[in-house]
Amino acid sequence: MVAAADPDRVRRRVGPADGPVRGFVRRYGWRAYAIPFLTVATLVALVDVAVDRPAGTDPAGASSSALAATPSVLPLPDDGRPSDAPAQGDAEPTEVPPPAADAAIYVERGAGTVSVVDGGSPVYGTGPLRRFVVEVEDGIDVDGAGFAEAVEETLGDPRSWGNGGQMSFQRVGAAEADAGEYEFRVSLVSPGSMETYCPGVGTGGYTSCRYGERAVINLARWATAVPDYKGDVATYRRYVVNHEVGHALGNGHESCPGPGELAPVMQQQTLGLDGCAKNAWPYP
Repeated sequence: MVAAADPDRVRRRVGPADGPVRGFVRRYGWRAYAIPFLTVATLVALVDVAVDRPAGTDPAGASSSALAATPSVLPLPDDGRPSDAPAQGDAEPTEVPPPAADAAIYVERGAGTVSVVDGGSPVYGTGPLRRFVVEVEDGIDVDGAGFAEAVEETLGDPRSWGNGGQMSFQRVGAAEADAGEYEFRVSLVSPGSMETYCPGVGTGGYTSCRYGERAVINLARWATAVPDYKGDVATYRRYVVNHEVGHALGNGHESCPGPGELAPVMQQQTLGLDGCAKNAWPYP
């Protein structure tokens, strides 16, 4: 004879009182109900972090990649220009990511040495004479004479720094360079060699700079300009020569005076026009 099953015993064996969920609740009390909410909150926080921090962003060190540019001076004969800025180097800070460029347009890294473009020019303008040397990095496949001519035409224009007889300019050659008979150099250098000629300035291989006696022009910018110039490479070339030579003459950075107005030539136009219109000249 088979004994009849005890219903109470069956319920004790399989009923919810002894199930895993109720046992868990009985053991941990109110804390058991808090766990699901804490889990959801944790997942929300993780999603929030993933959304708010783009790849490669380091909030704790976000400011360390940019070097604040300061006005700079190359000592020159007394001409009333400011001379209280550091004599190291000037460059646009590089916190703005550089746009993609066709690297085939220019050589990314030259030989690391520069050669003086020989020959000279007549004196452009009137006023105190500022002699300059033009150099081109070796191995970048650029016509040095063509670059020198572009620099001469820019500085010789009446809208440049010599406006109104403030000063005059003359390009000199290798002999004068060797003898130190010049006031500043204008050097065209590949992106990969920028830190060699602007050490510690923070060009990022993207901007140009003034370092010591050199106005160093970045070959990439010379070849492709910047986004805000919308392909107007010719105007940008005049701007970057006037801007970096402006530092060599003792001029610091300026800001956009207002939306729609011409950008000062000493504005950091390489990094953006900030609502101003592009402008290549100190005296447009």
